[in-house]
Amino acid sequence: MKRRIALYGGTFDPVHLGHLSVAEKLLELFALDEVLFIPATLAPHKRSRDVTSAWHRYAMLALATEHDERLRVSSVELDAPEKPYTVETLSRLQSEMKESARLFLVMGADSWREIQTWREWRRVLEMSDHIVVTRPGYELDAAHVGEEFQSRVIDLRGASSERILNEVEKSAGEKIFVTDAVVKDVSSTQVRQLARRGRARELAKLVPPSVADYIEKYRLYREA
Repeated sequence: MKRRIALYGGTFDPVHLGHLSVAEKLLELFALDEVLFIPATLAPHKRSRDVTSAWHRYAMLALATEHDERLRVSSVELDAPEKPYTVETLSRLQSEMKESARLFLVMGADSWREIQTWREWRRVLEMSDHIVVTRPGYELDAAHVGEEFQSRVIDLRGASSERILNEVEKSAGEKIFVTDAVVKDVSSTQVRQLARRGRARELAKLVPPSVADYIEKYRLYREA
């Protein structure tokens, strides 16, 4: 059988317990073999703001995932000579993994809503399975992607583990699975604000201890 690998891309500035809880929950619900975190050199939609050094963000991800061998970090985008788009990264990973893995591209509800702004977004949706992670009660629409892709959406919000595994096993072609498997409501903006104000005790509740220590050691997010 092919290995099931979820590709979890983002800026991760910084990685926090919300990111980790999503990864751990997806491992369980979709019977994944691995979640591959892919820190972006700089996400296209965030090029208007300052972002922490890519290697600081990579280092924090490495620290945050060292407790579980199923959580890995890829430098595929950091190593690219130019800032790649998702379609380019996905194509490269598919070429490297060939036929050995079934890939699931993870995205949040906001990214799903804005998918039409992505470069070659139709091709992205055709290249792999997708997992759209949303919060319970969030209204998620698929009208914007057209009938072709609407027919591929499988709504698993509130579904049992058994049903989720059954849908994954029986699905053929590139599907778009929607799940509300969100455990912790944390944002990187919230973490950066606490770090900027030196509120270490509160910060320690939102990121792994090793990440909190790293932020303090290198004085990340502090005012200049």
